[in-house]
Amino acid sequence: MKKELLLIVFISFVFNLSAQSVDPLITKDAEAQNIWVDSIVKNMTLDEKIGQLFMIQAYSNKDKKHEDYITSMITKYHVGNLIFMQGTPEKQARLTNKYQDSAKVPLLIGFDGEWGLDMRLKDTYRFPWNMTLGAIRNDSLIKEFGEHLGKHCKRLGININFAPVVDINTNPDNPIIGNRSFGENKENVTQKAIAFTQGMQSKGVLANAKHFPGHGDTATDSHQTLPVLNFDMARLDSIELYPYKKVFDAGITSVMTAHLSIPSLESDSRLPTSLSKNVVTNLLQQKLGFLGLVITDGLNMKGAANYATSAEINLAAIQAGNDLLLIPQEIPATINLIKKAVELKTLTEERIDVSVCKILKAKYWAGLNKYKPISLKNLHEDLNSIQDELLHRELVKSSLTVVKDVGENIPVRNLEKKKIAYVKLGDDSGYDFVNMLKNYGKVDMISDNNLDGLIKKLKPYNLVVVGFHKSNTNPWKSYKFTNKELVWLQEIARDNTVILDVFASPYSLLQVKTFTNIESVIVSYQNSKLSQQLSAQLIFGAFGAKGKLPVSIRGEFFEGRGFLTSNLNRFEYTIPEAANLSSIKLKKIDSLASIILKKKMAPGFQVLVARNGKIVLEKSYGHHTDDKSEKVKNSDVYDLASLTKILASLPLIMKAEEEHKITLNEKLQDLLPSFKGSNKAAVSVREILSHYGRLKAWIPFYVATQDSVTHKNLPSFYSSKKSAKFAIKVAKNLYINKSYKDSIYKYIRDADQREKAGYKYSDLGYYLFKEALEKTYDKPLNKLVDEDFYQSLGANRTSYLPLQKFAKNEIIPTEKDNYYRNQLIQGYVHDQGAAMLGGVGGHAGLFANANDVAKIMQMYLQKGYYGGKRYLKMETVNKFNHRYFSGKNVRRGLGFDKPQLNPRVKATCGCVSDESFGHSGFTGTYTWADPQSGIVYVFLSNRVYPTAANRSLVNSNMRTEIQQIIQDAIID
Repeated sequence: MKKELLLIVFISFVFNLSAQSVDPLITKDAEAQNIWVDSIVKNMTLDEKIGQLFMIQAYSNKDKKHEDYITSMITKYHVGNLIFMQGTPEKQARLTNKYQDSAKVPLLIGFDGEWGLDMRLKDTYRFPWNMTLGAIRNDSLIKEFGEHLGKHCKRLGININFAPVVDINTNPDNPIIGNRSFGENKENVTQKAIAFTQGMQSKGVLANAKHFPGHGDTATDSHQTLPVLNFDMARLDSIELYPYKKVFDAGITSVMTAHLSIPSLESDSRLPTSLSKNVVTNLLQQKLGFLGLVITDGLNMKGAANYATSAEINLAAIQAGNDLLLIPQEIPATINLIKKAVELKTLTEERIDVSVCKILKAKYWAGLNKYKPISLKNLHEDLNSIQDELLHRELVKSSLTVVKDVGENIPVRNLEKKKIAYVKLGDDSGYDFVNMLKNYGKVDMISDNNLDGLIKKLKPYNLVVVGFHKSNTNPWKSYKFTNKELVWLQEIARDNTVILDVFASPYSLLQVKTFTNIESVIVSYQNSKLSQQLSAQLIFGAFGAKGKLPVSIRGEFFEGRGFLTSNLNRFEYTIPEAANLSSIKLKKIDSLASIILKKKMAPGFQVLVARNGKIVLEKSYGHHTDDKSEKVKNSDVYDLASLTKILASLPLIMKAEEEHKITLNEKLQDLLPSFKGSNKAAVSVREILSHYGRLKAWIPFYVATQDSVTHKNLPSFYSSKKSAKFAIKVAKNLYINKSYKDSIYKYIRDADQREKAGYKYSDLGYYLFKEALEKTYDKPLNKLVDEDFYQSLGANRTSYLPLQKFAKNEIIPTEKDNYYRNQLIQGYVHDQGAAMLGGVGGHAGLFANANDVAKIMQMYLQKGYYGGKRYLKMETVNKFNHRYFSGKNVRRGLGFDKPQLNPRVKATCGCVSDESFGHSGFTGTYTWADPQSGIVYVFLSNRVYPTAANRSLVNSNMRTEIQQIIQDAIID
């Protein structure tokens, strides 16, 4: 024992003398480590020692014959290390346990997972490629990435991951490195490699710097041939070797030697650097002082395999100074050849002992001295966690790079002035990109088989977003534009303001001859779903750009270039945990949704949850009607009923109040002189908005237009055809006498007031606000609110008179009306009074989807600010979100509903703050916002289908039950 222990100490001493480096494989308990290594080495035969030098390929997607082969290699030839290739994590875990059980010495399990286990295994997590990560300014995120990958490896029993790639990609035509490199800047590459290494090794997984001495400036692939680097030592030392020296100092535990021909390092042009003693021993271990594990690149690669027979290559690799042979071929022949070399003294057993001791030290470092079988319980969940998704999102967000932005088109502002088109280039999908763009406003997909036709179609637009989408399958896929696409891009840019968004390698930009007419350029690096979604959000200012270009594009865009753009406080679309909400708890909404559908409380509905400006759940359930022919989509619009009050009338009233055109103390007789002398003359705007004006709840105006016996609509009031007399459309084939509008206001004027003062919810005041607003601004209410709010908010799925804007199948039906309009109400307002006004009411008539409702509520939550624009003053929002008659048990603010004062009333779940506000609607709608928790909640349904008598949704309090689930999901 003493003899072997002295050998280990002597080896370390010699290397320390020559390079004055620290052995990265030594653990804190070095004495125990040495004892463990010594206890194994001293009992090994030469065959067993030679077996430790091999790391052979194992697959988890092959048959029993392959499994038996691997087992026999372990038991018969003492193979000490495996590298797992393609398969599944579950099968790999089972096989690892099986193979470890058959091994006399624990196996070092290797893996090639540069961007995650997904590089080889199905159903595992994929993080971005290194080129994408190279664009990130914050290296702590790279360390965190290393930690996550380390956790994944450790969980699956992987002891060494062959990453990071530390090659400096100075050659854009490099066919094998490219996207696998952090870029062309040696400092950037180095710092990211160190951060990644620190992260992964902190989890007990050996990192591996590759491909020594530098594969970044090659134009050929060493998998296919032997690349040549004709650089002198000064160049190699200043560029290629730079990151290796730094990562060695930072404690990386292993390095991979590449199959290259570098005449300045090895005069034999046929001899790969991986087999060169000048490179592996003299340069790497003696001059640079690396004491960690030295591993060849795959010895099945033609860059090495073409040199000699497989056995001869394997022997040469050991003689050159490598410790571990990666994917060696001809194992039995190699064993025999190595033993013969020992006999001939061209290789000594002591030299083999050096590598065996290092391999065993690495195994101890990785914890294999206390090996435990892999547990399969929750394996899939552990390898695909919410935390991985959160990190992935942050990595992509931080990488997105704006390299040009003439005219400050990014982020897009002033949506009311924009007409936006999207044009797709490239051979991969841009579906997720354009769908996310559409969340922010109206974006039209424009295409044509002919360039002239496309240019003609683009004429009405003043902003064209061109997405260049290339395959994200792997980093070696082609990233290039076709010649046709390059011509089309320039022609599109000639007459249009263009944002070019490249979902491919930044090197694709090298093909673009001029950027003169392209105002803005974004590099999004990869065409993943997440990259597409987040890049679209960046364009609209959900967050600012932070990335920097990791490579240079001729003299046009230098490495490190990247503009920081503004955050406009528009919604971000993400996952619940990004807003400190539990996705598991929010899934309980699905259970309530099932109950709603099963008990036919509504045929379908939309639910949206946002927190702190982040939409984390937007989901549609069920169908338009009970015939289940049309599923509800997130883009479908619902009749909002009384939500109209706070989403249409109220913002206009608040604006008018700011402009001193309406005051809260103003009397109704001053607001509308026709009410002078009425019993409502002295009622104030404040009282009406607070539902404290003693107004009746509602008046069924339509009843007075029907026969009192048959209840049929009287011909003196209605016609099936439009005419000068019957000019107001109530519903399909139903027009009302235009004079009846005056009758409605007369009914309201003359209606009795409630005898007692106190709270009573009433629609009537909003009929009057509509009239006052239209007279004040000399414009119809629907146009007024659209121009002042919806257009600039990007609320393009919000509208009165929806059939004028949307296809009928995008509009959710409400009631099968058999008492007034005698038809299925679809595309027309359900509320009879609003219908008699032509579909535009101050109290009802608005249609929208949940996404747009949330935008308006978020504008309120942000105190009147959204999308880079101030709509209302902060003090105005605070003024209206206040109870003025709470002493009279009135829970309402001005227009806004607020939490119940009486616990028996279920206005909310009872779990929201007193600062919160919202409203409900007769058709089964509900929205609520809470400044304290930052939550915006939207529920839209057509619970009045098939009839308004269907009150089970209301009676069950399902809307507020869901609100309780949301509140319970808060995890901060």
